Amino acid sequence: MNYANKNIILVGMMATGKSTVGALLAEELGYELVDLDHVIIQNEGRSIAELFAEGGEEYFRKIESAVLKEMLEGESRIISTGGGAVLAPGNAEIMLQKGLVVALTATEEEIIARVSGDENRPLLAGNAQERVRAILEQRRDAYRFAHCTVDTTKRSVAEVSEYILMHYRG
Repeated sequence: MNYANKNIILVGMMATGKSTVGALLAEELGYELVDLDHVIIQNEGRSIAELFAEGGEEYFRKIESAVLKEMLEGESRIISTGGGAVLAPGNAEIMLQKGLVVALTATEEEIIARVSGDENRPLLAGNAQERVRAILEQRRDAYRFAHCTVDTTKRSVAEVSEYILMHYRG
């Protein structure tokens, strides 16, 4: 299927490369890059960590879902979602309708290496290694709805981008 002028929506666990790959795809295609977390921070005037602290994960997911739906109204965008954006009911379905959904994955060890020392990830509070394992287990099937999946563990950003563009252009 050819997705010309449709959105490319990147989903996957934190630290799988959604923001980095999204930036290269936007540059390659001349599309607007929408980093969902950045839009939420801008709209709410607070960090993701603050939103979690103030209202909990359910509160954050409601805001995230509303912003996702708003951003999907446009076309020719690269949308980099937060790792949990797929968890809210209805989000997977609307993503599938509005563009090519690509799930980015990485090994547990790679994710842990990428997030170690990152203080801006509220879901990793405490032992990051244990939290990554727990989240991976909780979300084991959460990204399976995507049109295609790319393991970013041993691939460069350019290789991941090329693979996605091949699917996008049909």
